[in-house]
Amino acid sequence: MMNKEALLLAAIFAPIFGALILPLLGRVSQGLRNNTALALVALSCLCSLSFIPSVMGGKNIIFSFALPLSLSLTFYADTLAVFMAVVSSFIGAIIVLYSFDYISHYDNQNEYYLMVVLFLGAMMGLVYSANLIYLFLFWEITAIACWRLIGFYRGQRDVLKADKAFLVTVFGALVMLIGFVAIFQQTGTFNLIIMRGQVLPDIIVALILFGILSKSATLPFQTWLPDAGVAPSPVTALLHAAVLVKIGVYVFARLFLMTFMISSSWHATVMMIAGASALVAAGAALVETDIKRLVAYSTISQIGFIFLGLAAGNMVGAVGGLLYILMHGLAKGGLFLCAGIIEQNAKTKDITRMGGLIRTMPVTAMAFLFCAFSVMGIPPLGGFFSKFMVISGGIKSGEIWLTLVFIVGAFMTILYLFRAFTLIFLGESKGYPSREGSKMMVACVALLAILSLAGGLLANYPIGFLKTAGYQMVGLLK
Repeated sequence: MMNKEALLLAAIFAPIFGALILPLLGRVSQGLRNNTALALVALSCLCSLSFIPSVMGGKNIIFSFALPLSLSLTFYADTLAVFMAVVSSFIGAIIVLYSFDYISHYDNQNEYYLMVVLFLGAMMGLVYSANLIYLFLFWEITAIACWRLIGFYRGQRDVLKADKAFLVTVFGALVMLIGFVAIFQQTGTFNLIIMRGQVLPDIIVALILFGILSKSATLPFQTWLPDAGVAPSPVTALLHAAVLVKIGVYVFARLFLMTFMISSSWHATVMMIAGASALVAAGAALVETDIKRLVAYSTISQIGFIFLGLAAGNMVGAVGGLLYILMHGLAKGGLFLCAGIIEQNAKTKDITRMGGLIRTMPVTAMAFLFCAFSVMGIPPLGGFFSKFMVISGGIKSGEIWLTLVFIVGAFMTILYLFRAFTLIFLGESKGYPSREGSKMMVACVALLAILSLAGGLLANYPIGFLKTAGYQMVGLLK
């Protein structure tokens, strides 16, 4: 177990401290810096992968270093934490690899890799934290990294959008911190392991949900996410599709499904907010013409489905919600990276000014289509199984009419993604010069498309793993 504890610390602190040396390496060699960044993220992923046999066998890994005032440094690797760590670091590694070519001709590359790797390290710290104060600390580090990355191009408009994202998410986090302090006053500890099974008053739940909804860009805090499309495409893929907005749903699962007991009315409230968010965002995506804003609105809509599954209060919904995190991360990460290839080579983000790109970008077109099919929920891709399970969970919870809202949202998903594919890749060319992306970038989007298909064909494996977390969630809810 001591070896496992060392690996747990390495999964968190190797990317956090390793990120700090990347600007120095960049002054020596860009290739050395890039490869080191990839190695740090891959190391974190491999360390997290090594925990799977232990947590599947019921042996969770705990590291604790005693400090006064209930501020003991405690990290805890269970099924939920390991799942989130593996998904985030694996997709993060693919995005870092894609960045090698995408970012190669821009300024601020040293800061870019510093912030990307620091962000992923903070994500590892957040998912493994068993202390509310450290969870909040890592939450805020992700906000700082996100702020710098959204404003990567340093234009006035870019900085304003970055500031907006920072202010919305940080304000939400500060409100959430008030809830954490209130928990400490009630229980005398910040340790999540000790507090398992505690009942939370409604006011504390409301404070924490404020922070969760702001981070996950859920109604009414959704506007910062489409605006963040001013960032480079690998940033939008990493922060806004694969990792950042998933922090909110992870903390919801960790606190309200695996630690504290809350009133069932809160689960119904979250499902209603998620349903409204899914529908409003899908409607915005139907009329959006900027490809990155369109995909961002799609992310907001799909986050609603994850909340539906997690808040449904039954096994099929809980497992479906977690599976949705994986399948959506793969597919939506692929869509954002495809958007990056399209934007760089077609020299526009306006889908109404594109057309016929399948002739010059055949691999990107097929990768986009497969990832879109997964987000739509078309069998046998992975998104079908996760969407089927969360909708089944919603029906099983007795919320029939609310689940119908999500079914309408799923239909709208098909409409706006088919509209996007048709305008971008089919029909006559509008005369914009275009070509396929670099081999590295195309390989990354093709890999994510293949994994979206493999995720469906091999869905029993992640479902079997996630049932362990599902049993813990449903057991606490009962």
